[in-house]
Amino acid sequence: MRVFVTGASGWIGTGVTRQLLAADHEVVGLARSEAAEAIVRVSGGTPLRGDLDDLEVLDKGARDADAVIHCAFIHDFGNYEKSVVVDRRAIETLGGAIADTGKLLLVTSGTVADAEGRAGTELDEPRPGFPRKSEQTAFGIPGVRASVVRLPQVHGREARGFVSTLIAVAREKGVSAYIGDGQNRWSAVYRDDAAQLYRLALEDGTAGRRYHAVADEGVPMRDIAAVIGRRLDLPVRSIAPDAAAGHFGWLGAFAGLDLVTSSAMTREWLNWTPTGPSLLDDLEHGTYFEARPAAA
Repeated sequence: MRVFVTGASGWIGTGVTRQLLAADHEVVGLARSEAAEAIVRVSGGTPLRGDLDDLEVLDKGARDADAVIHCAFIHDFGNYEKSVVVDRRAIETLGGAIADTGKLLLVTSGTVADAEGRAGTELDEPRPGFPRKSEQTAFGIPGVRASVVRLPQVHGREARGFVSTLIAVAREKGVSAYIGDGQNRWSAVYRDDAAQLYRLALEDGTAGRRYHAVADEGVPMRDIAAVIGRRLDLPVRSIAPDAAAGHFGWLGAFAGLDLVTSSAMTREWLNWTPTGPSLLDDLEHGTYFEARPAAA
């Protein structure tokens, strides 16, 4: 199968590309720069030069493919509204290019579901007010066979994801903090397990589903802060909810949310069994606390 992958040079997308190529699929990866083109080639894919604003390029990539996986998103929390608009237009273009063809459009969203007081499931709608509209956009395009992969906190031994920001904040502030009693939880998944799920969803080919790429249903923020504090030899303290934005910056909007999420349906639908390390194990044994070279 020839698959057009946006974000193919990114952290999630490179894993997806490797998964697809290992299963004998062909990958054409959107690449916004020469460096991104090189990453796509090294991964084994064929780069298509362009970015999420190049709607003609997106249209061509989708039309020439047998399926589309949309991993790319501009994580600019200083101008998140613009990121949402770019994402919506990109999805509308990708979907419009393959409408009424039977091809599958697999888009990416988050696990912020409307499930207060219980674990979120694949049947839950997005939480009201959640600004990212990826899945609503995909499901709203006439004639498009779309499904969604909802990602939680994605981690990996390369020291990426939101926990890297938590570590940076702890280093800057001199304290590893959590909000309130710290019992709010984050769901999580190892990067390679998430990448495998994209491949399985593509090969299954079912439209209209929301898949949860969740291995850890809920890791208490207090436990995450405790590991960070111990590894950095910093005190671990609670901060008040109204101090979250000042302490965590843009991450303050997420740090206090209870995002416990189930993947029971996804595991049954796709026979998906994550095998990577848990978030806490990854923090203990990954490269998150290694010294980073100074920027040139």
